[in-house]
Amino acid sequence: MIGWLIITCEIGFWVFVIAGLVARYVFKNDKLGYFLFICTPIVDLVLLVVTVIDLHNGATATNVHGIAAIYIGVSIAYGHQMINWADRQFSYLFSSVEKPPKRKKFGAELAKHERKGWYRHFLAWCIGSAILGAIILYINNPPQTEALFNTFRVWLLVLGIDFVISFSYTIFPKKENK
Repeated sequence: MIGWLIITCEIGFWVFVIAGLVARYVFKNDKLGYFLFICTPIVDLVLLVVTVIDLHNGATATNVHGIAAIYIGVSIAYGHQMINWADRQFSYLFSSVEKPPKRKKFGAELAKHERKGWYRHFLAWCIGSAILGAIILYINNPPQTEALFNTFRVWLLVLGIDFVISFSYTIFPKKENK
């Protein structure tokens, strides 16, 4: 059930975003668009509440329950950036704004971009890990929440690999292709 809820929440997130953009650019109603953008965190709240209730009612935590925490952390850390990206795409489609040419990043600019991406990933990890930890403490049954702790460990490994890759561009800058 939680797996389907995660999928539904992801769809709900994008429904609110697209509805906000349509309100803003098609119907020229910025207030409604802003309200719909503000509704996107409600999707995360619903997922969190249902996940905690499921575990509180005795369900044994699975990787899917852990993915719910990852989803929430990523949604909070990257949500604003994703909405801004979608807003720029809609402005190109529905306004007289010209699409800027896409520049390839290299050298120090690419290294900075990669580091910023890792910092955002770290923020998502902090939020998701806090949620995982809070659920583990709330349920207070280690055998029932073992999968949540395993999710934390795997995500920490992924974060470490991302760190090595992201910061490698600082040490070994990518050169411009000519």
